[in-house]
Amino acid sequence: MGTGEYEYSKLNYEQKAHKVAIPPPQPFIKSLKNTVKETFFPDDPLRQFKNQSPCRKLVLGVQYVFPIFEWGSRYNLSFFKSDVIAGITIASLAIPQGISYAKLANLPPILGLYSSFIPPLVYAMMGSSKDLAVGTVAVASLLTGSMLGAVVNANENPTVYLHLAFMATFFAGVLQASLGILRLGFIVDFLSHATIVGFMGGAATVVCLQQLKGILGLEHFTHGTDLVSVLRSVFTQTHQSTKRPKLFWISAMAPLTSVILGSLLVYLTHAEKHGVQVIGELKKGLNPITIMDLSFGSQYLSTAIKTGIVTGVIALANYNIDGNKEMIAFGMMNIAGSCTSCYLTTGPFSRSAVNFNAGCKTAVSNIVMAIAVMITLLFLTPLFHYTPLVVLSSIIISAMLGLINYEEAIHLWSLDKFDFVVCMSAYLGVVFGSVALSLLRVLLFVARPKTVALGHIPDSTIYRSMDQYQNAKTVPGILILQIDAPIYFANSSYLRERYTVGNIDTSGITMLGEVKKVMERRGLKLVLANPGGEVIKKLNKGKLIEVIGQEWIYLTVGEAVGACNFMLHTYKNDEKLTSTGSSSGKETWNDNNV
Repeated sequence: MGTGEYEYSKLNYEQKAHKVAIPPPQPFIKSLKNTVKETFFPDDPLRQFKNQSPCRKLVLGVQYVFPIFEWGSRYNLSFFKSDVIAGITIASLAIPQGISYAKLANLPPILGLYSSFIPPLVYAMMGSSKDLAVGTVAVASLLTGSMLGAVVNANENPTVYLHLAFMATFFAGVLQASLGILRLGFIVDFLSHATIVGFMGGAATVVCLQQLKGILGLEHFTHGTDLVSVLRSVFTQTHQSTKRPKLFWISAMAPLTSVILGSLLVYLTHAEKHGVQVIGELKKGLNPITIMDLSFGSQYLSTAIKTGIVTGVIALANYNIDGNKEMIAFGMMNIAGSCTSCYLTTGPFSRSAVNFNAGCKTAVSNIVMAIAVMITLLFLTPLFHYTPLVVLSSIIISAMLGLINYEEAIHLWSLDKFDFVVCMSAYLGVVFGSVALSLLRVLLFVARPKTVALGHIPDSTIYRSMDQYQNAKTVPGILILQIDAPIYFANSSYLRERYTVGNIDTSGITMLGEVKKVMERRGLKLVLANPGGEVIKKLNKGKLIEVIGQEWIYLTVGEAVGACNFMLHTYKNDEKLTSTGSSSGKETWNDNNV
């Protein structure tokens, strides 16, 4: 076990019994303050302003709201070269996808380009992620078209429908910014990993089915998003889809990702005169100002609000948002977008992955993309006149197939059967028109479990809460944390900084692996103490035992502390371990609830 105060003696234990202590009473104001801080400010966003001069606080405040002023001073030519390459790469993806997704939302195709111009510029100034690429997404576009189309026909009342889309975008932005400002970002954590996998897979299936309209050349198609409505539209128009024009093969065989080739083929063969549907004229010029089109007195106001709330939350779930600060940036870019002819934008995972793989260094890649889109709006929009709709449908299907993550569903089945049921409930709920079942698990768990630091009770090997036991002492170089709750989807993001477990689901498994990587980069060692049966079983299935190391999982906290203490003293001259702040040592996770 070790020497000194960490040695345990049976004689001392028999001579001195340690009773359960009653925590000392705290004033209501202090208790309320601690509760509010733990719930809404776990990341302590104001810590950087402490002990700073007024001038320095002003600078830090500007940098907090607009991070570009913080990293901009360190920007160099090497970063610029990488960002230019990445920006041009994501622009080549954003332009055809933007046009395609706008059609999916029953909006003019030009809005897809507008939405890839202004919002990326706003995010580049206010966002904190270097690899996130801003743009429209198919799932939110589909929901926008479905929810707004239920009350207003886009073909019969295009102006009213367009204004509703701007209103929905505005309310989505207000919701996102409010969640960030009010520190309510943890609400999004209630969308479990299993639910998101199932929902995205279901939405991708529906989106692919919707593209049968463009692929089969159907003129009349349902605005419904469920499987039954889509199939009914297909089979009630078989007489249209079987009578194909002679040159249909030209557009049908157009490469999935080649808008240019498809447009060229149509132009050279005049296929648009033989039944091949094309985009048509796209208006040249930059985004018109639409702030006056936000009709808050509209009879469809409630629909715009509901659409904004639903799409706003889905947009946040579409990418791993880094806290409340990012939500503010997302909200502001959508509010600005609603005033400049844009509809809902977010940080689509697929495009952000391309941005990362292309070697982006900062958010300047979004600025480069916006400039490329601006050039397109000013000079190149006539080139899209002959783009066949079947190419747009193919682009959407190509993007959506990547969202049907069947491998993750299989993994959920092997890891946690209940998570698999939640996943499939979400999938089937979307495909068949209802998502209520996918929210069931949210009611079972809490998002903000209590976190306590454990200390050593003198003359024993017992470790208890330092708040409850006033004589408990900290162990030099070692931080022991206990959280009185399991790790589940609703609290996994929160627990990245406030560890320990009584049970664990797939979101917790993922989080634990991420924490291990972060701690290794900081020179810390993750040690587990007293994991329960369900925990160790899922850690084993998830291959986390191999990652953590069997030698760093102990039966008791005392054994874990002894091993850490031994290692600290043994390798004191060989390794310097730094923790958050100024202390050095190990992080020990404890679970006394199993």
